[in-house]
Amino acid sequence: MTGKLNKHKKSLKTRFIAIGTLAIGIFLLMLFADHPFAVEHYYSNGFYPVVCHILHPVLNLFPFSFGDLLYLVVTVYLIYAVFRLIKLLFKKDFKQAGILLLGFIAGVESAMLIFYLFWGMNYFRLPAGERLNLRDTSYSTADLKTVTTMLIDSANACRARITPADLEQDNSTIYKTAIEAVSKLSADSVNFRTYRPNIKPSLLTPLLNYIGTSGYYNPFTGEAQLNCQMPVFNRPVIACHEMSHQMGYGAEDEADFSGFLAGIGSHDRLLRYSAYHLAVDEFMHALFYRDSLENKALKPRVSTAVHHDFVIERAYWLSYQSKMDVVSSIFYDRFLKVNNQPQGLATYNRMVLLVMAKYRKSF
Repeated sequence: MTGKLNKHKKSLKTRFIAIGTLAIGIFLLMLFADHPFAVEHYYSNGFYPVVCHILHPVLNLFPFSFGDLLYLVVTVYLIYAVFRLIKLLFKKDFKQAGILLLGFIAGVESAMLIFYLFWGMNYFRLPAGERLNLRDTSYSTADLKTVTTMLIDSANACRARITPADLEQDNSTIYKTAIEAVSKLSADSVNFRTYRPNIKPSLLTPLLNYIGTSGYYNPFTGEAQLNCQMPVFNRPVIACHEMSHQMGYGAEDEADFSGFLAGIGSHDRLLRYSAYHLAVDEFMHALFYRDSLENKALKPRVSTAVHHDFVIERAYWLSYQSKMDVVSSIFYDRFLKVNNQPQGLATYNRMVLLVMAKYRKSF
């Protein structure tokens, strides 16, 4: 009995020490996060590329998402741990329950530390506007209308070149094209440097449909995953978006911008159209909030084919819309706000600022 009691005390002590040590590590990282220039120099351009050079080549060997499997295993374990905790409480084995609970706290802290060390500190680097010299993000409604018109015309022209064969591209072809586009962007500019970019179909695609997600980046494994069932014209630019996170673009608007640049720089018809399709959607929303009458005036300019694609896209997501989608949006909105994106889900729409700053240089 004494030996068992000593074992419990030792286990409790070990876990308290682990929790304290991990908490200090997280606290120090958060202090570091308050210094964007240091994060940019020492993490985003220092430590993070080392992580990429180690993780990407290894996990690219797996044709499936290792991160998805990791999430599934963790989920199963958490369910088991909750049931075990309840069982221990019913048996009034509070010492063992305490050890289990402390282990859970240490596990959460470990996950937070790995998240920020492997990728999450990119949320706190210098904004892309500063790194890319796109600081002038002010624009008039007239400027917004001018660029929106240009994007609509580009989308119309790209859609007119799309052949039935383009719309029947399999996912492997889409992945290959997106990887080539991101690699080309990486080679053209040090600001978009990436290391062994890759995109994979998510094993959790059925779940992604119901929570309204087109893809996601796994910060623990460095894998970019795509919802491989959504409309084919959406997939290419979303693949580029998720691989932009591999570049170290944490903010969603920045990843959208990077994905857009990769898309319009590609020679693939479907990918180019996919990029302009995304941009038209974002800009039409932005114009609506600026001036709904100007938005209405531009709608007839969108070609019948492009409009039909928007109808298909909306119908696809509406067919999966559920209360779970609403709940997941609330949690993800909170996640973005905690990680240096105070606009939450509205951060996605801020791609317009970066595109406008880029286009304004040509005015």
